[in-house]
Amino acid sequence: MKITASIVTYKNKIEILKQTIDSFLNTSLDVKLYIVDNSNQESIKELCSQLSSEIEYIPMNKNVGFGAAHNIILNDISKLGIYHLVLNPDIRFEPGVLEALFNYMEDNKNVGNILPKVLYPDGSIQYLCKLLPSPLNWVGRLIIPFKSIKDKMNYNFEMRFSGYDKIMEVPYLSGCFMFLRKEAIEKVGIFDEGIFMYGEETDLNRRIGKFYKTVFYPEVEIVHDFAKGSHKELRLLIIHIKAAIYYFNKWGWFFDKERRTVNSRILANHKL
Repeated sequence: MKITASIVTYKNKIEILKQTIDSFLNTSLDVKLYIVDNSNQESIKELCSQLSSEIEYIPMNKNVGFGAAHNIILNDISKLGIYHLVLNPDIRFEPGVLEALFNYMEDNKNVGNILPKVLYPDGSIQYLCKLLPSPLNWVGRLIIPFKSIKDKMNYNFEMRFSGYDKIMEVPYLSGCFMFLRKEAIEKVGIFDEGIFMYGEETDLNRRIGKFYKTVFYPEVEIVHDFAKGSHKELRLLIIHIKAAIYYFNKWGWFFDKERRTVNSRILANHKL
């Protein structure tokens, strides 16, 4: 297979999920899609059985988390295509997106993960290219109530200075759409299951970045119905903070030489 993809579902709206599935399957490339259902929802199972033989539905007995559910597929290299797409259930895109990403990756063997331009449904840009986070970047953005302070923090952290209009190396790409080279997964491993949700892509991008480039590719675009659940629900906020604590315990809180080196190199490339 050229491209495989995994979508982790949890009580998702069927009409939105169907748009995501249709977007992925609407391609000339040889593809296969895995749906790992953390909610074991009958309506999702029925949808998958109705749509295509290229879909494999995998029910879970409980909500094991985002990374652990994707790892059901990533753990078995024989299930993966040349490239594997970690895909959120609220993404949609036009035909040609997968082909463009596939061709770019084929031409650039040093790239391990690529993200297209991501838009809100109203057409505005989602700033999902980030530097490696410091505790202030990550936790501060969740709890600081002042928009002016957040905007100042985000200008550099979310690489807004770049204009989001050119192909560029980015150390931390969003987990909503991770177009991964299978060889990179084999080399660096899968999602760290110590993180239930939020931040697992930060960790994986960082590990991939030791051996490959992680690249933003704005030549094609996708639409993401981004909800920012952790900014609205206390339970999700707690999960987010736990993920941050785990991540910084693993990589370093205030003394993280690699973070300083990587971020300084990226900023220097933009001559800031």
